[in-house]
Amino acid sequence: MSANDVVITGIGLVSCLGEGADTHWSVLSSGSAKPVYDAERFAPYTIHPLPQMDWSQQIPKRGDQRQMETWQRLGTYTAGLALADAGIKDDEALCASMDMVVAAGGGERDVAVDEIILDASRSRNDHELLLNEKLTTELRPTLFLAQLSNLLAGNISIVHKVTGSSRTFMGEEGAGVSAIETAAARIRSGQSTHVLVGGAFQTEHPDMLLGYELGGYLHRKRWKSVWQRGANDGGGVITGSGGAFLVLESREHAEARGHKAYARIDAVASGRARRKDNHLASAVAGLLRSLPDFAATELVISGASGAHAPTGAERQALRENGSHAVRAFSTLTGHMKEAQFPFAIALAALALSNEAAYPPFDAENEAAARVAPAKAVATAIGYNRFEGAAVLARA
Repeated sequence: MSANDVVITGIGLVSCLGEGADTHWSVLSSGSAKPVYDAERFAPYTIHPLPQMDWSQQIPKRGDQRQMETWQRLGTYTAGLALADAGIKDDEALCASMDMVVAAGGGERDVAVDEIILDASRSRNDHELLLNEKLTTELRPTLFLAQLSNLLAGNISIVHKVTGSSRTFMGEEGAGVSAIETAAARIRSGQSTHVLVGGAFQTEHPDMLLGYELGGYLHRKRWKSVWQRGANDGGGVITGSGGAFLVLESREHAEARGHKAYARIDAVASGRARRKDNHLASAVAGLLRSLPDFAATELVISGASGAHAPTGAERQALRENGSHAVRAFSTLTGHMKEAQFPFAIALAALALSNEAAYPPFDAENEAAARVAPAKAVATAIGYNRFEGAAVLARA
C-alpha cells in the first residue's frame, strides 16, 4: 500500500435503470434485472432512455437548469451524486481545491438551425454566403452549431463549486479512458489529492443517433443482448442515455478525512488499433495482458458496445487469456459513449466493495462467477476507435 494509491470514494450513476450507486447495485446484483428500452420513438432504432429526473435535486436553481441542454444537466446532476456520495458536496474547501477531468462529446446540435440552413440551401446557390448569414442570425450565444464541449465542466464548477484545475477530453470511449487515466496519474504522482472525473451521454436526440448511423453502427430490428447481435441486425450498437462520475482520491487524503473507499485503481492501460485490421483481437489481448495479474482476475466488467468487430475481438481476447466472469452491462443500460469507461469502473468498484460478483446479465452467454472477486477489470473497447482497460482491487 502507498499513500498515493488511487482510491474511489464517491460514485454517481444515472442510467435507464435509475440513479445512484446503491440503486444500480441493487438492480444489477438481484439476478432479475431487465433492460428498459424504447423501440418506438426512434424506430427502427432502439434506445435506452433516461428515467424520470427531478433535476432540482442536484441543480437547485431553475436558471441554471434552463441554460443547460439535457446532456449538460445530466452530467452536472451525476457529478453532484458522486460528490454527495463522497461526503464532499457540502465542504466548500474540498470542492474549491478539487481538480476535475471531464469526458465530453460535441454536445447536442441545434437541430432547428440545421434544418433552417438545409431548407434554405435548396433554393439558393450562394451556400457560403447563406451559411454566414444563418450562423450570425440564428445561433444561440454558444457560437457553435452544437454546444461547446467544455460547457459541462463549466456548469459543474458553477453549480457544485468545484474550482480546482479543469480538463475536458473530447471524443467517444477514448475520452472516458483518457479522463480516468489522467486523473489516476495525477493522484499517483502527487499532483492532485482528489479529483472529480466522469462523463455523460444523452442519446435521445436525432443528431446523436445520426452520428452512429452514418457509420452503419446502429442495431436494427428487435432488442437483443450485446453478445447476441448479429450482422443481419445492423451495426450492433444500441445507445443509452446516462452518466457516470467518480471521486478519486489518494489513499492518504481519503484516510485523513475518514472516508471509506469502494476500491483501488491499480492500473489503467489504453491504445489504438485499426478496426479494419484482422489483428484487432491480438491488439485487445495485448492491452489486457499489460494489466497486472489479468489472467487471474475473476470479474470483467465489459463496456462492449455490441458493434460487431470490436465486440467480437474483445470476446475472443477474453476467452484466450484466462477464465473470467464477464458482464457486458450495455445489454441492460445501452452504450453511453464517453461515459462508458467511467461507468464500467464504477460497476467494478461496487462489486469489489460488496465482495460479490454480478449474476449474468445474459444467462445464455455469460458464465456464473465462481468466487467473490478480489480484483476486477473494466474495459471499454471503442465501437469505432480507441480501447482502454483498468484493473481494480479491493481497497
